[in-house]
Amino acid sequence: MKSASNTLPEIPPNDVTAGIDWARDDHAVCIVDARGREVARALVEHTAAGLRDLITFLRRHGAGEVAIERPDGPVIDTLLGAELTVVVISPNQVKNLRGRYGSAGNKDDRFDAFVLADTLRTDRARLRRLEPDTAETVALRRACRARKDLVTHRVALGNQLRAHLRNVFPGAVGLFADIDSGISLAFLTRFTTQDQADWLTPKRLGEWLARTGYPGRTSPEVLHTRLRAAPRGVTGPDADTQANITKALVAVLATLVEQIKTLTAQIGRQLQDHADQHIFTSLPRSGTVRAARLLAEIGDCRAKFPTPDSLACLAGVAPSTRQSGKLRAVGFRWACDKQLRDAVTDFAGDSRHANPWAADLYDRAIARGHDHPHAVRVLARAWLYVIWHCWQDHTAYDQARHHALQRVLAEAGNPPHRQAA
Repeated sequence: MKSASNTLPEIPPNDVTAGIDWARDDHAVCIVDARGREVARALVEHTAAGLRDLITFLRRHGAGEVAIERPDGPVIDTLLGAELTVVVISPNQVKNLRGRYGSAGNKDDRFDAFVLADTLRTDRARLRRLEPDTAETVALRRACRARKDLVTHRVALGNQLRAHLRNVFPGAVGLFADIDSGISLAFLTRFTTQDQADWLTPKRLGEWLARTGYPGRTSPEVLHTRLRAAPRGVTGPDADTQANITKALVAVLATLVEQIKTLTAQIGRQLQDHADQHIFTSLPRSGTVRAARLLAEIGDCRAKFPTPDSLACLAGVAPSTRQSGKLRAVGFRWACDKQLRDAVTDFAGDSRHANPWAADLYDRAIARGHDHPHAVRVLARAWLYVIWHCWQDHTAYDQARHHALQRVLAEAGNPPHRQAA
């Protein structure tokens, strides 16, 4: 399948281009003519009325193309809804482009709006119009990113609770596998202090675990031994004071865990209803959340990535090459979509445990002296070539049609049908 062209016409509509420097409360707008002269400037508020004024201002001056630094949000929705062409120029590019117009390098919203508009005028050949994803993909992306943020908060709060318990109730820290597991939170809700834990015997602990529905295989006797072997915590009146902190942290952590479960279920439903779900759920060890993140961050607009290299570069898994004279340096690509890179490397790093081709690529990268993160990026780049072709052709990943995988299996002496099973 060939992607539709998203290149810009040689000459902008009415020979004018516009730039918008996005901000939280208001937005600076600038319009330049074919000679790069500023013909109009405005400052619009970030309100419904302000966004309507923005469209009126652009139409009054004949601007049909707008350059802006971010690809989403109410401003973008308003511009696309008015059928204007939107071109995204990243903040890093704008920072470097300021040097064209002076050496000071100062940040000024009105000046940045001019830089955006003039760059859209002069660099049209290398710029591409924004091709928005469908509403379903945008909604899935927001849900996945919200869940990721909540998971980050859960990990941080779990570490905070663990550090607090090491000072006041060490026995509860290593009692169960995870501090944020259901049984661990239930235990800390019922037994918040060392004094309350001292009441427990193996029999009483076993009865409590049975009432709670503890699914683990560790016997009450082993758990009680762990509890007694740990250093003793704070007791007496001070323990009751510290228990209030424990209760507060446990309550917030329990809420986070529950909301993550709710969002995960929602993401599963959204993924199931998405037209591209079969592509990403077919990948090894993708599961539900990983598949949803890959789909959401790559998107469903095929024109956005005309080649697999363009996808790999935006994901930050293709190296950045710098060459000057005889000096050539290949290094880490800092400028990238970090959400996309995180989704791709998370998938790639785990895929090696289920796919012999992925494991072989990773092992060979390690043998060449790369560390784990670098080896995962090498593997992620290779996976993106496979994913890109499946994505462009709207087909699920099929191990039998993955020739590189079949070669690895043949070299290892494993029949392909056994791997597929």
